[in-house]
Amino acid sequence: MSDERGAWTVFGERTVYDNRWVRVGLADVEAPNGERWDYHVVHLARIAIALIVNERDEALMLWRYRFPTDQWGYELLGGLVDEGEDAAATAAREAAEESGWRPVGEPEHLVTFQPLPGQVTAPVDVYLWREAERLGEPTDTEEVGRIEWVPLGRVNELAQRQELLGSGTLVSLLYYLNSRRQD
Repeated sequence: MSDERGAWTVFGERTVYDNRWVRVGLADVEAPNGERWDYHVVHLARIAIALIVNERDEALMLWRYRFPTDQWGYELLGGLVDEGEDAAATAAREAAEESGWRPVGEPEHLVTFQPLPGQVTAPVDVYLWREAERLGEPTDTEEVGRIEWVPLGRVNELAQRQELLGSGTLVSLLYYLNSRRQD
């Protein structure tokens, strides 16, 4: 427990649903105001994302459809980290499977974040590569879309048009662009 003002006390958690992709729990918690109740918490698997930027200042992305939000848009490449797999290796593997491009060289870890910490645990690790080699066609038949090298100068426009899907894509790109300004 933390001595920080506003810390919650967690007395335990029981699982009410569990599979490979999502676990839903009821946490027995006490809020800072002294109220105690069961709080729903959704636990998602760790995700690893590959941000591959080429010498023309373009990022490799997949234009695709996401049915839960009924949206078309761009996503960076990545996926679930398998049990015992290194997150950077996951990002590289998923990039190759989803795009047909394999990242080259050692990745730079950019950032790790939790997109919805109020009710969801969903750790996201982002890795940067500055080179990739074309292997051929994508091998992941589930992640179907159009592979494009998207100019980073379009990030704000695409975000405004809601064509950057998911916090993994948006946070990764904005973090990368902001970190370049800091250098």
